[in-house]
Amino acid sequence: MALARLYAVRRLHRGFQEPQLPLANSTFFRSLQKTDVIYSQSSRSIFTPQSYLHFPSSGGVFQRSIVNCSYTISSIINLHADKDACGSTSLGSTRVPKLTVSFNEARSMSTMKAAAPSGARKVALRVTMLSPGFVYDPYKPREPIPFWRRWFTRSGWRRTKEDLITEMKSAYAISRLRKKVGYSKKTFYQHALRLYKEINTLLANGDTSSLRKVVTEKMYSTLKNELKRRESMWSSVYWELVEPVVGIRTLRARMIALDKNDLNKAFIQLTLEITSKQKFEACDAKGNVVSGDKTKEVLVRDVWVVERSLFHQDAAWRLCARLSV
Repeated sequence: MALARLYAVRRLHRGFQEPQLPLANSTFFRSLQKTDVIYSQSSRSIFTPQSYLHFPSSGGVFQRSIVNCSYTISSIINLHADKDACGSTSLGSTRVPKLTVSFNEARSMSTMKAAAPSGARKVALRVTMLSPGFVYDPYKPREPIPFWRRWFTRSGWRRTKEDLITEMKSAYAISRLRKKVGYSKKTFYQHALRLYKEINTLLANGDTSSLRKVVTEKMYSTLKNELKRRESMWSSVYWELVEPVVGIRTLRARMIALDKNDLNKAFIQLTLEITSKQKFEACDAKGNVVSGDKTKEVLVRDVWVVERSLFHQDAAWRLCARLSV
């Protein structure tokens, strides 16, 4: 048994002496294929053709790492033969060039080719953010203060400063939007009202597939849960917007920058107040009216946050949140 191990080590040594011989056909791998387990006298570690090979005596490691569907042998295997006083042979060091070996799932290491497949290529992954997923600085109405308190008290001065900073933030976000995509208040309001009508119509019809395209991911999850709860109570819903709307105005504008060195990589969020007259009616499975009356007009005030990116091509405004103020 000891003689067989000695022959295996000699064949291992001769295999690494042939620099022009391909790695897959070398004596080293043929010996590994014939002998299931080889012992090193210096460290008593086990060498197997599968997984990775480890040489603790010399510190060298035959490592396996994934690089674009291929495995790269990036370490150096060192071997040299040196005789000790008892005439035994121990593993030493010799340099093996770096190469890439392509692996298949069912093929063993000893049958692999040294060159990577001709069709193999590196694929770069690009991650794009579609929405921040939150409302930056949600709008809250502030209590009006009298003129004398605003200008003749410290708390009034502090309030005036805060209001000024808030207005400057909104003006800056609007200016970035106008510079990047050509913002026009009249055109934007027309588009916002169409979006408002479309989303409410889809909610009334329960069309979740079309709803996904006009709201953000987080808002879609919220609306989908609302529709599931509504289905347990109402069978059908009638909704109608009485046009023209009573009014629409911008309460707040904010910019969320993703990169402080590139302000074009940002999202714009506009908080809108939409006041309109609507008709609403809900019926159960038997057709009985359980809520609302479609013959009556109801005055409704909604505060919506719409969002779009400045760096996506053909980006559209989407509903980001509905605020209760």
